[in-house]
Amino acid sequence: MARRKQPRHRPQKRKEARQGWPGRRDTFRCAGCRLDVPLDAPGTAHRNHCPHCLTSLHLDARVPGDRRAGCRGRMVPLSLTVRPDGEWMIIHHCLACGELGANRIAGDDNALALLRLATRPLAGTRLLAGARRAG
Repeated sequence: MARRKQPRHRPQKRKEARQGWPGRRDTFRCAGCRLDVPLDAPGTAHRNHCPHCLTSLHLDARVPGDRRAGCRGRMVPLSLTVRPDGEWMIIHHCLACGELGANRIAGDDNALALLRLATRPLAGTRLLAGARRAG
């Protein structure tokens, strides 16, 4: 019997804030619900989405925390995905450039909003099945 490889835990590297970054604060204003959101988040080193509505801004180009994206567009939560090690990630869609991005969920994210995202595909198939029966 072949052995299965055990999933490796991939901790996220913590990066220091850039020195002299203008306007560096400990909170940011959500582009979706306009709440003030703290930058510190349990479970992730770089908070880049609102824990209430899960909306983000297109800030990172290649590496989480690099803040090098030129777009700066609003990113709406599209779906969820799960890594092989069981970690949940939010798939965001940029409304300005159309790029997709994946962000780790944080420990203080709204559980109801996450479950709504996770069950969105199921709700769509249920609506289609109901329309077929009625027609």
